[in-house]
Order: sequence, then structure tokens, then C-alpha cells
Amino acid sequence: MNDMEIPWDSLDELNFSDTFSNITSVETMVCATAFNRTALLNSMCVLYTFIFIVGLAANALVLWVNIRAQRDSSPRHETHMYIAHLAVADLCVCATLPIWVSSLAQHGHWPFGEVACKLTHLLFTVNLFGSIFFLACMSVDRYLSVTQHADEGGARRKLIRRGACVGVWLLALVASLPETYFLHAVKSAHGDTMLCRPEYPEENPREWMVGVQLSFILLGFVFPFPIIAVFYVLLARAFARSSSSSSTSSSSPVERERCVSHRVILAYIVVFLACWGPYHGVLLVDSLSQLGVVPLTCGLENVIFVALHLTQCLSLLHCCFNPILYNFINRNYRYDLMKAFIFKYSTRTGLARLIEASNVSDAEYSAVAVENPPQI
Repeated sequence: MNDMEIPWDSLDELNFSDTFSNITSVETMVCATAFNRTALLNSMCVLYTFIFIVGLAANALVLWVNIRAQRDSSPRHETHMYIAHLAVADLCVCATLPIWVSSLAQHGHWPFGEVACKLTHLLFTVNLFGSIFFLACMSVDRYLSVTQHADEGGARRKLIRRGACVGVWLLALVASLPETYFLHAVKSAHGDTMLCRPEYPEENPREWMVGVQLSFILLGFVFPFPIIAVFYVLLARAFARSSSSSSTSSSSPVERERCVSHRVILAYIVVFLACWGPYHGVLLVDSLSQLGVVPLTCGLENVIFVALHLTQCLSLLHCCFNPILYNFINRNYRYDLMKAFIFKYSTRTGLARLIEASNVSDAEYSAVAVENPPQI
């Protein structure tokens, strides 16, 4: 986020007299900035502030409701563990945004020091990878929960979920270490501005930069997106088979609920693709241009520079979409939310004691809401 000054620093740091001492003339091309840099910075600050406010509030609410729901002896949600970890990851991503906004508002100046540079970036990247990996785990888990009987291997599946959560966090940490290792707070060559940016080995900095970018593309999109898409398509097919084998009419509550489930599954895939596809696409073009596969012109350089920053803002919108897709549109979650607020704020009126005395189980609620709804 703080590489706004990098192209100009690189030009100032080149030692042409030593490198090209035996060459009579050197052709260099300095591209003029074809965009309003101040407008870009201000736009990013506004977008990050919006994501911070909405994402922080929504994910904090999700985490609070899930913690309260787990106090029940028999929790209803098959993927509650992944949802809680997903909310934590998105919450931590949003928590780092004010620091980036502060730096962007100062035109990329990083006043917080090198330790904060590394730790903030590590916290941001670990939770960013963790959020993506947990979405992939949820797609697999939901498909297995539908195709397998709920009473088969419940304890074993719970243990597997806990192991998967630990594995996700470890993998996210490992994926974040390379770029974090090279991050430094360095002084700009053309002023007193401090920048938080990676400093790769001088022998082959371009190869290191491209390697880090390609690893981010592979781990952040190429591997998880097919998993998410394939398993949610399989889940939709499982719903379709159960629908065709049942004798319910197309206007029955069960069939309408299944249609809603198909649309929700489609939304899972489309939102992930829309948030992460553009950023990784631009990152791939940038990597190919650095390798010389795609000719780098001044026009393309300006487009890549602006597109990388805007699509990164778009990708972070998933922190706002995840609570809506995986929680707020879920009927059981809305019931948990309603119950949590009732029990917290209505104790003086006796309404909480009345609901508790009615002893309506979660299964009874689900049966009243819709007969045997698909579990997504």
C-alpha cells in the first residue's frame, strides 16, 4: 500500500556513471504520471475507511453471536468453527486499515518505524490469507456435511475441523513470511519521507519481487478458488438430486428453500471471483511485464499502477461481504442474533425468562421455519 513512491526512488538510486561508464549514450524512458495522484490517494483513504467501519462492526457482531451460540450444549451450525475463525481473520484485517489510511493520507510516509512496518504487514497478510483459506475449508465442509449423515463420526469431524483451523493459520503464517522478511522502513531518495516497502537482494531484486507476487497469486486465488467453486457446485448438485428424489411440489416451502440455497451458493462463488479476480489478474499482468513477457509501455505502467491500488480496495470488500453471505442471510444465524439481543436486553421485562421457560429447541425452531431446510 505504500509503494506510491517506488518508481521515482528507483530512478534516483541508479548509479549510471558506474554501471554504464563505457557506454557513450544511454536511452532511458521516464513515464509521465497520467493520473491525479492526490485524487487516487484520497479515494483509497475513503474506501479503506468505509471498509474499516462496516467490516469491523459486522465481523464483531458475527463473532459475538457465534460465541453466545456455542454456549448451547448442541450447537446447530456445522461450520460454526470456520465462521468464527473467518470473522476473527476479517476483523484483524479491518483493524490494520487505520494505520494504512494514516500513511496514505501522508502521501505514503511511514512514521511508525520498522518494527511496526513488519508487524502490521504480517498481521494484515496472515489474516488475509486466513480469510481466503477458511472460505475454502467451509466449502469442503458444507459439502461433506450434506453428503454424510450428521450422526456419523461427529466427534472425529469436530477434531478434523480443529486441526484444519490450526493448519490454516500455520499455512497463512508461512505464506506471509517471505515478503514480511524483506520489509523495511527506508528513507525516500528525494526527500525526508519514510517508506514501508520490501527491499529485495540487490543481485536479483526483480526475480524476488515476481516470485513473491506469483506465490500470492497461487495461494490467494489459483488454489482456493477452484476448491470453492467445485465443492459449492457439488453441493448444489446434491441439493438438486435430493429435490428430484422427493415428492414435493415446486411451490412447497422445501423447494423454495432449495432454490434460495442455489442462489446463495452462486453468490458465494460470484462474490469471491468479483472481489479477488481483478486484483490477481492485474498482479499477474504486472508480473508478466516485469519478466518481459508483456511489453511494458508508459500507458500500461500507469494503468497497472492505478489498477493495483483500486483492485486491492475491491478485494478488501470481502471483509464486508463475508458476514452478510455466511451469516446474516442464514435463517438460523438470524434466530441466534434475535435470541442473543432478547436475552441481553429484555431481562428486566421478563421476556427472556418467558422464552427460556417455553423450552423451544433449535430443532423445533427449524421445523417451524421450514421443513427440513438444506444445511448451507
